[in-house]
Amino acid sequence: MDTAIDVGRNGSVAMIENVTYEEIEVGQSASLSRRLSATDIELFATVSGDINPAHLDEEYAADSLFHKVIGHGMWSGGLLSAVLGTQLPGPGTIYLGQDLRFKRPVGLGDVITATVTVREKRDDKQIVLFDCVCTNQDGKEVVAGTAEVIAPSKKVRRKAHELPQVQMIHHHGHDEMLRKCEALPPVPVAVVHPCDESSLRGAVEAAEAGLIDPILVGPAAKIRSVANQCGVDISRYRLIDVAHSHAAAETGVRLARSGEAEAVMKGSLHTDELMGEIVRKETGLRTSSRISHVFVMNVPTYPRTLLITDAAINIYPTLEDKAFIVQNAIDLAKVLGVETPRVAILSAVETINPKIASTLEAAALCKMADRGQIKGGLLDGPLAFDNAISVEAAKTKGIVSEVAGRADILVVPDLEAGNMLAKQLSFLANADAAGVVLGARVPIILTSRADTVRTRLASCAVAVLVAAARRRGAQTAVAE
Repeated sequence: MDTAIDVGRNGSVAMIENVTYEEIEVGQSASLSRRLSATDIELFATVSGDINPAHLDEEYAADSLFHKVIGHGMWSGGLLSAVLGTQLPGPGTIYLGQDLRFKRPVGLGDVITATVTVREKRDDKQIVLFDCVCTNQDGKEVVAGTAEVIAPSKKVRRKAHELPQVQMIHHHGHDEMLRKCEALPPVPVAVVHPCDESSLRGAVEAAEAGLIDPILVGPAAKIRSVANQCGVDISRYRLIDVAHSHAAAETGVRLARSGEAEAVMKGSLHTDELMGEIVRKETGLRTSSRISHVFVMNVPTYPRTLLITDAAINIYPTLEDKAFIVQNAIDLAKVLGVETPRVAILSAVETINPKIASTLEAAALCKMADRGQIKGGLLDGPLAFDNAISVEAAKTKGIVSEVAGRADILVVPDLEAGNMLAKQLSFLANADAAGVVLGARVPIILTSRADTVRTRLASCAVAVLVAAARRRGAQTAVAE
């Protein structure tokens, strides 16, 4: 006879009941089926610690014996354990031993059916010996063996435990940015006043990663002292000695103006002090554009890189400011590989309301894009946040749009909204963040003491990609 589990209306296991030793019969069997997914492989690797590249690295696996990613052998073994622990004999079973032979690899998408069949009962200790087999969707054996257990003597029937929802947090977006930088030479970067451990270490780590060639600008004695205290070797990097943070900002900007530096990186001085020198009319790094900040966010629950702007520079931007902010973000998205960025202009609502200024500005920005005043992207707004990132939410509201639910760029009403949104995604949604200031002659890397190493490296990677794109643009212009 076969053993079954009660199943609820929605397909989930509702009740779990065991089969006692007295009820077990020789020849009795039970089984379950499961399709192997990439998530299964990653979860098994996470729990077991088995990070063999044959299971996780497509490039490595392509040159392996089986020429593809395969599942861990004990993933199939785990299915047999699940049958024994939940169906036959079920709750109360004590596992004594397992003997398995692995006959074929299990690849992504394979449907494996694990079956256990009672071979023998031993009355003296209530031991049951099972024949175990796992077959794939073609009926071919992938695993075969035996299992020995002590069967329960007491009947158990309980509501099945509801498992938690598991979310896999990947860092693919930031990894992709870093990979794009591998073929690029290190970018000379003026690191302004790196006089504490976090800012100095951040610059050195980016240099060791091959992203930047730092020019350390600040009080030399203080920078060396910090390096000695935190065990950082700065002997190979250029060090420009200036008296204080203001002089460091001035010198860093001058290096960028002269072309010695292709980016500027903030150290332990206040952001306003650095930005004051950058926006200075005569000696700064201003262009015809408006300077703005863009957060590059990779959110585990969102399928694409999300750019948020402006959350760090422009406090209450005007309509004219927002046009520049949007254009800067579109240009960055293109550098990051988005062919036609979708831009959602955010507000509290998705309809135009004369009492909410951001809705009027959103409509105006969309019309500016229609007339060619903003180029290279698809704009829509006003859109509430849910409409911008959720196709389902947009459908519910009856919004027909090429942008709604698929936004690449979120343009926020003001700095407060943007800053809160970016930090909520980082701290509540486990998003990876990076940031860069655009609209100046060179990209500007603003780092925070709270930034992780990964955030610092990713921010440098964004600046490297922007600098490389500008270099290519300048070379093209000269050739023409």
